[in-house]
Amino acid sequence: MNKELIEFIRDHYKTKDFIPLHEPSFDHREEEYVLETIKSTFVSSVGTHVDSLEKKIAGYTGSPAAVATVNGSSALHIALKLAGVKHNDLVITQPLTFVATCNAITYCGASPIFIDVDKNTLGMSPTALDTWLSDHAYIDPDNLCRTIKEDKVIRACLPMHTFGHPADLDGLNEVARRWKLILVEDAAESLGSFYKGRHTGTIGTLGILSFNGNKIITTGGGGMILSNNSIAKKAKHLTTTAKTQHHFEYNHDEIGYNYRLPNLNAALGCGQLEKIEKLIESKRSLAGKYNTLFKNSSIQFITEPPQCRSNYWLNSIICEDQEQRDELLEFTHKNSVMTRPIWRLMNYLPMYKHCLRGSLKNAEWLEQRVVCLPSSAQLGEQD
Repeated sequence: MNKELIEFIRDHYKTKDFIPLHEPSFDHREEEYVLETIKSTFVSSVGTHVDSLEKKIAGYTGSPAAVATVNGSSALHIALKLAGVKHNDLVITQPLTFVATCNAITYCGASPIFIDVDKNTLGMSPTALDTWLSDHAYIDPDNLCRTIKEDKVIRACLPMHTFGHPADLDGLNEVARRWKLILVEDAAESLGSFYKGRHTGTIGTLGILSFNGNKIITTGGGGMILSNNSIAKKAKHLTTTAKTQHHFEYNHDEIGYNYRLPNLNAALGCGQLEKIEKLIESKRSLAGKYNTLFKNSSIQFITEPPQCRSNYWLNSIICEDQEQRDELLEFTHKNSVMTRPIWRLMNYLPMYKHCLRGSLKNAEWLEQRVVCLPSSAQLGEQD
């Protein structure tokens, strides 16, 4: 199967050279907008492309408002602050995620609680969440969710849409509502993914996107906060150093952050966003071919959950066991085809190994078996 996989990937990308895991796709649109920005001299955090990207992302996702930030981590940080996360609070998240999810919690002075994922979505399990809360938490007289033993406030729930596949948002929303938790969606990987007709990142109180160089569209680096107009107004204020409006004075009314996306990056993003559906079409087509390739093998291709449309940001498979996973990783790398295992679970990292957690049997099972495959989109010259 390993040799057949290499042949399939090389035939798909039509090259004998090194094949990366995911690379961006650029054309004349991006070049035109970036050059236009350079000529305008407005290359920093003020410019028409920043406003344009925010409006276009809000329109595409169906979010009431969108606020651009310098990267996904900064978007997560501000989203959690706007969700009310404070020093010594707890935030529930999943161990199967990129480290930025947990780092953003820590930036707020809070700590993560790790809850298991579902195997079919790779996202946080509503059942595991409800079970842990029932065993370890209570609602106090002020309507706050608190841990029984530590008596700390659990302020928010932060699921992640892994590799672009939507988590079970109905289930998570229902549990979060009962336990008085603010739902914040880490949709960094899922631009273009829809859950029952609604875009990921728009179903919780807040959501965030990432435009890192390896995402489905990129601004080189960048992120976006999705929420209602009132929260977005506050987000824009905080990410612009909390500067109050005045025609020449420098006044700041609280601790703010220099998190605004530069206009130069936004220009690149505007060009990328124009072809988002073509990129998704290409990636979904590749996903279908991968699925067919593995149909009669011992390897399971990870498909989108029911009633969802996934962007298939990273096409991924589940091997029989860790031995098969490691053999596949070694073989592909020796043949200059980049593949990657899933992230090391967050609760194994030195800075998070002390954190509260539930049973993580699904996450541990997946960590030993998941491999990400080359997933770059391919667009024709006419695109």
